[in-house]
Amino acid sequence: MRAWLLRTALLAAAFGTMGTASLCGAIEVQPGREEIAQALARGREAAHHHQSPDSLYERFGAADDLHPNGFLITKLAALSVMAAHMALRGLEPSEADIAQVLGTPTMLISTAIFGNHPRFAVDSYMVLDQGGKTIKPATVRFDGQANRSAAWPEAPRFKAKVVASFNYADFDPQAKTTVTVFPANGGEVTFPLDFAQIK
Repeated sequence: MRAWLLRTALLAAAFGTMGTASLCGAIEVQPGREEIAQALARGREAAHHHQSPDSLYERFGAADDLHPNGFLITKLAALSVMAAHMALRGLEPSEADIAQVLGTPTMLISTAIFGNHPRFAVDSYMVLDQGGKTIKPATVRFDGQANRSAAWPEAPRFKAKVVASFNYADFDPQAKTTVTVFPANGGEVTFPLDFAQIK
């Protein structure tokens, strides 16, 4: 009987490990308890080391301040950011706070693009492409008045944000993805991402 129980426990552990490994790294649409605990611990650790909560976002694009870049906020990243903000004030997220983050139906993607006119980002749009399938956003916001860039008065003279939210139900959280921003004045800015590598 003991041998049977031990074999069952080992099989369960093996399958549990396999299941975790296959999902590890992909954007978690429904995080488990362990992922939630790790995300909260990551936020507390960041606060302990006086890191900015913003450093916990998943960033992409250029690392400098003169070329297009951006970040996205998954559910796990949002939990880490919330835990960091609260830890800096000596607080802990409540169950209701955590449930609210986990219940969010959309993932936010924020991009910074550059142009030479203060209103160049007005009416900009953003989509995701996954293997030829276009995913449209639930919402899009953009800066009506761009800020001066670090290159001012040289080109690119202005920097603006284009922010969109995408329903988790609409995209594959493990697929190679291209984020494309379409400024209203023409052209496009693309960011290739692999959602399978993002938590």
